[in-house]
Amino acid sequence: MRIRQQSIEKARIELIPMIDTMAFLLVFFMIASLAMTQQAGMPVNLPRAKSGAEQTWGDRQVVITLDAVGRIYLDKRPVALASLGEALRARLANRSDLVVVVNADERVRHGDVVAAMDAAKAAGAARMAIATRPSKLIASESQ
Repeated sequence: MRIRQQSIEKARIELIPMIDTMAFLLVFFMIASLAMTQQAGMPVNLPRAKSGAEQTWGDRQVVITLDAVGRIYLDKRPVALASLGEALRARLANRSDLVVVVNADERVRHGDVVAAMDAAKAAGAARMAIATRPSKLIASESQ
């Protein structure tokens, strides 16, 4: 009687499941990185400016947002105008290189913007900027 020897299959790496996994990871990290680069302020309808230039300060910014209804936010957290100075003072005490960005809706009263900027200056803000919307985007929106 002859004993038949079983053939041994060579191990091989299947590429298709690995490609699917790598594509999934690529999409996941792309979406995750986009979510991390969003602005710290609340979304508002910014005023237009032809002279506005895009600036990025990364983690060196504190955003004061004034929406059309009159609410004030400090980095997406609601805050009253009376306590805005104290909240900013606490943030600026730790890091003196922070830039205070005023992100005001175009329908906000000028006096409210000045009051927020005054509170920031009184809290010790050395650098301030006003967020605007570039004019080149306005032409494409009106069509």
